[in-house]
Amino acid sequence: MSEFSLHPLNDGFSWATPPGPYRRIRPEQAESWNEQGFLVVEEAFSPEVMARVISEIDPFEAQVEAFLQMQQDGKLFIARSGEITFTTHLVTRSAYLRDFAAGPVFQDLVHDLVGNRVRLYWDQAVYKKPENPSEFPWHQDNGYTFVRPQQYLTCWVSLTDATEENGCPWVVPGVHRHGTLAHEMTELGWRCLDKPADAVPVPVRAGSIVVFSSLTPHRTGPNSSDGVRKSYILQYAPDGAQVIQDDTEVPCDAPERQFLVLEDGGSPGSNA
Repeated sequence: MSEFSLHPLNDGFSWATPPGPYRRIRPEQAESWNEQGFLVVEEAFSPEVMARVISEIDPFEAQVEAFLQMQQDGKLFIARSGEITFTTHLVTRSAYLRDFAAGPVFQDLVHDLVGNRVRLYWDQAVYKKPENPSEFPWHQDNGYTFVRPQQYLTCWVSLTDATEENGCPWVVPGVHRHGTLAHEMTELGWRCLDKPADAVPVPVRAGSIVVFSSLTPHRTGPNSSDGVRKSYILQYAPDGAQVIQDDTEVPCDAPERQFLVLEDGGSPGSNA
């Protein structure tokens, strides 16, 4: 087991096991979710859908890259020109991506793993550029911004094949059950673990989803290939979730980007 300490706001956390019945995941995937903190949905989307998603994202990512090139040292926070970009809130700029984020695949996954009333919490594309020697450090998503309840859902959609060579995700199984860990800031981003011996790689084909908890420690490795590794990350939290900042609770319900994707188990506004 990896060594760690708990986040100062992590008080009395208890892992909640999704009760079922499940609409999308299989019993063995539910077991992986509970015990390992992640599961994989292989080839959830067709090549045609992934090509359309990429075509929607690429122009906005190009704007981010151009902006970074104008910054001192080509950096802004953890984004670095020519190495790694983060293109956020794409659902506010593309009707197609807004529909994609609220589509049946994600509705089923949030039903199975979050609950019957769920909002999109965050969306961003992460492009790791060719011959990038830097890894993205071990972190939990709830370590970047503390959300309560701590347990929400991250769907890491692989837009291109993600391999160990080009920077696929790695996870540390089992640690999610402890809640949010203490993090320290590094030059490359927040870090909660150093070199865990029990880490496992999760390579996936394009169109597949690595589904993990906001509490699952994960990283991505260097991209030593000659191609861009592209992913689209969608996060979902139960309705009523709040961000804790400076002892202030901020509801996660910004209507333009944190909209309901599931209401009473069905599409918002339906009678389901």
